[in-house]
Amino acid sequence: MNELKYVALDVDSANIVVGVYDKKGKSVMQAHIRTNKKDIEQFFRGLNPTVHVTFEEGTQAAWLYDVISPLVARVIVCNPRRNKLLQSGSKADRIDVDKLGRLLRLGELKSVYHGEQTILGLKHLVHGYENLVAGTTRAMNRLKALFRGRGVGCRGGSVYEKDERQEWLKKLEIEGIRTRADYLFQELEVVLYLS
Repeated sequence: MNELKYVALDVDSANIVVGVYDKKGKSVMQAHIRTNKKDIEQFFRGLNPTVHVTFEEGTQAAWLYDVISPLVARVIVCNPRRNKLLQSGSKADRIDVDKLGRLLRLGELKSVYHGEQTILGLKHLVHGYENLVAGTTRAMNRLKALFRGRGVGCRGGSVYEKDERQEWLKKLEIEGIRTRADYLFQELEVVLYLS
């Protein structure tokens, strides 16, 4: 009989603590598996296909979602910040798994969208672009702060112009500060080239 099972996972980079529960919330199985595709697939192929699975959003959540979703009926990646019960009490792996399993069975989890792989590349491109913009802004702000910290006015954008770099560096009298400014100019040149 393919009775519905609820599976809660507590994931870290090396291991996954697994709790399997029946429709009444009774623990059916507890396990530890390694965090690799082969072991995860083998574990879920051993269960019947009418399984609902949950785990918390984290660095491996998108990958784990892609591995597990073809093998089960439903996967919920939950947002731990929006599930208050997850924040209270002890944070031991076994306790976390029991809380996740209970919330999954009761339909009380707030999920984070993880969908089709077709948008995964776009998400990474957007994230990379945001990092470049943040890196550019950070380098520009540090450069201007360095000049202001030495009493050198640097309003506007001329301080960032490559052909005026040597003139700006001459305004810094201390060699170590001038070297740091040169490094910031080089960093800015790289991030501007990439963006």
